[in-house]
Order: sequence, then C-alpha cells, then structure tokens
Amino acid sequence: MKKTIPFLLAVALTACGQSETPQANPPTVEQLASDPERLKELRQQCRQERAKLGDELCNRVAEATRKRFYNDSTVPYTPPENPPKF
Repeated sequence: MKKTIPFLLAVALTACGQSETPQANPPTVEQLASDPERLKELRQQCRQERAKLGDELCNRVAEATRKRFYNDSTVPYTPPENPPKF
C-alpha cells in the first residue's frame, strides 16, 4: 500500500498539470498567404515558441511562406530571346 501512494500521487499531479492546447481552428494556408503582415508575425512566433503554437499552425505558416515565395508557380519562366552579352 505504501508503494502505491507515491505512484498515485505522481499520476494525479501529472494529470492536473496545464496542457498546451494549440489553436482549435488554425487559419488556412490561403488565409495566411493573403495576409503578409500576419504571416510575418506568425513566422517569428514559430521560430521562438513552436511548442506553444503547435506543429499544425507552424506547418501551415511554412507552407504559406513557400507559396508566397514561389508565387504558386502560376507564371512560367520565359527566358529572353537574346542572351545577355558580357
């Protein structure tokens, strides 16, 4: 009986601790990509405290950043007709 009391006490204290709950409905990638100021703020927060924000939100922030950087590949690259002369 004496051996189980410390174990039960440890379980009870662990269960009572604060749990880090990420946002219930994080914004979509499209929402983040359309708001550059918010995206910039969230990127900074993800760098500093990713555990607090959650992996799902930070992954969406990274995807929105990639989408903005690559412009979603909608414009194909067209090289100039005449190459530059050096």
